[in-house]
Amino acid sequence: MAFQKLKNALGFGTEQKALTLTDPDALALFGAVPTSSGLSIGPGNAMRVPAVACAVSLISETIGALPVKLYDSGSKAALTDHPAYRLVHDEANPWTSAAELREGLTTDALLNGAGHAQVIRTGDGAPYELHRLEPGKVQQNFEQDGEPFYLVSTGAGQVRMSCQDVLRIEAFGGTSPVTLGREAIALAQRYETHVSNVFKNGGRPSGFISSPKVMDIKAKLKLAASWFKTHGGNTGETGILDEGMTYTPVSMTLVDAQAAEGRIEQIREIARVFRVPPTMLFELSRGTWSNTEEMARQFYSITLKPWLTDWSWAYARCLLAPEERKAVYFEAVTDDLLRTDTAARATAFGQYRSMGVMTANEVRAAQNLPPLPGGDKLENPYTTTTTTGPAASKEEMPE
Repeated sequence: MAFQKLKNALGFGTEQKALTLTDPDALALFGAVPTSSGLSIGPGNAMRVPAVACAVSLISETIGALPVKLYDSGSKAALTDHPAYRLVHDEANPWTSAAELREGLTTDALLNGAGHAQVIRTGDGAPYELHRLEPGKVQQNFEQDGEPFYLVSTGAGQVRMSCQDVLRIEAFGGTSPVTLGREAIALAQRYETHVSNVFKNGGRPSGFISSPKVMDIKAKLKLAASWFKTHGGNTGETGILDEGMTYTPVSMTLVDAQAAEGRIEQIREIARVFRVPPTMLFELSRGTWSNTEEMARQFYSITLKPWLTDWSWAYARCLLAPEERKAVYFEAVTDDLLRTDTAARATAFGQYRSMGVMTANEVRAAQNLPPLPGGDKLENPYTTTTTTGPAASKEEMPE
């Protein structure tokens, strides 16, 4: 498949404009995208930037950890007997849990633009297992009416699969954030290299040697090699110079001093690329108790919600028949993610009980507590009273 993709891109057997091997767009076929700083950014070296690794793991692990259930549209009850429920809630296959598959495909989409899984079905067409497909082995194409299909490279050759048999999770626009933010990621790597070079000799910047005698180029190179061999990287060593030579250290420039601030700004840039609040990447220079809590809520509404919506539709398209989609739906349970402090949560449950929105057993289930007898009644516990006999008449009431 990779050879066919390269062949099409170079214009062999197609009517599209051919690319040359020196064209920057051709480098993307090999997983390397050039940048203005001179670095080629791909999924491998991008993950060596701590901010990128933190953003990718934060999004993918959170999506994987959120349980997904299949609900009835009318009763809102979980349909645990449906064959698709096990695939999205328990295990995708005997060696991969449903959470691991979501985490893996989301990571593929963040790093490569899209993640894919093959739907294995029984003889009657019911979904039985989900198998992750390597990103480089799947090619998406389209029919004349716009319906997508996939060419998957296997050990037996290239296999064509319909869109109902391939679960696809796609990044925004089908392009990886690593590709969209390659300039910011490359600059972050340049900052890392620059700071490492500054501090590799114990934090001391370099200096220069002055000699009263005029030296030719060979003598200068020999002196420099001898000096670095003897004193390079040995902090605290005493330098010995002869023939009237002097050593003058160079003070750290303002550019070097601001390198750390530039690194912090690149963390913010990478956070913008992945649409993650900077405090979630542990950039806390502007974080406070109040805005950190608010950014945690924004992480769900801005970052995770589009991904969860994409997952719900991908599950429905591959695991449900068209007529079933009108009656049932997939949804991620985000209660733990949006859980507030204990006092606020208790107040909210008390209001739900008084309004008749939740029963006592529903509140207990939200707290992972077992149900109690008689706890399924929608009654206000703050106004309901219980009597053991008929009410006393006015004459019988004591003064």
